[in-house]
Amino acid sequence: MSRTPFLRRALVGLAAGAALAIAVPLAASAHVTVNPDTATPGSYATVNFRVPTESETASTVKLEVTLPTDTPLSAVLVQPVPGWTATVEKGALPAPVEVDGNTLTDAALKIVWQADPDVGIGQDQFQVFSAVLGPVPDTGHVVLPAAQTYSDGSVVDWAATPDEVAADDTLEPAPVLYINDTPPTGAHSHGTASAAPSHEHDAGEASSASGSASDSSGVALGLSIAALIVAAAGAVLGALALSRRPKRS
Repeated sequence: MSRTPFLRRALVGLAAGAALAIAVPLAASAHVTVNPDTATPGSYATVNFRVPTESETASTVKLEVTLPTDTPLSAVLVQPVPGWTATVEKGALPAPVEVDGNTLTDAALKIVWQADPDVGIGQDQFQVFSAVLGPVPDTGHVVLPAAQTYSDGSVVDWAATPDEVAADDTLEPAPVLYINDTPPTGAHSHGTASAAPSHEHDAGEASSASGSASDSSGVALGLSIAALIVAAAGAVLGALALSRRPKRS
């Protein structure tokens, strides 16, 4: 019997194993996230909303991030992105809120990034949208629900709170900025780092947290490589074993 069919099957198995090894960490981070996802109370945090496109037929053309009204942000600045229009929508708060000795009756309610015509985030692509938020409230965490609109009109609402995701991990998790609370670990968590520290001590915390993010990414990459090596070894050993089978007379 010819060895070619066996070698061909072995190569197909190798390719499948490689795809699986690479897809595992990517699938875990395919939702809209805020990065870094930790901040210091009272600071002005620079955060990056990372937006991947999961659709195979449409591109992402709009991102809307809803800002908190119970712990409002008096300063919201957006960084321009070529091909996109960024708008900070402001309005009245449900009730007045004290922030740094000032009573706020209106504040920024939403940030909207809208793609220009013929612009969008295509399949297997992502875009980062940056903003400065502050002063960061002295609270446990802030949920930042994000609505991702595709060119075909479909909308994905990344709006589930950490408690809701803990109860049902099939829900679409909202980006969360952790302040006094410790970020969770698990399938829906992502690397952390302190954001926009205003003091040297905070800068040291940022450096340490950034190292944690690198370690987390390194672990994911290491697991992927290990899986790829195992898949490759299995395919090669299988091919060798099959190729040494005695030929039928």
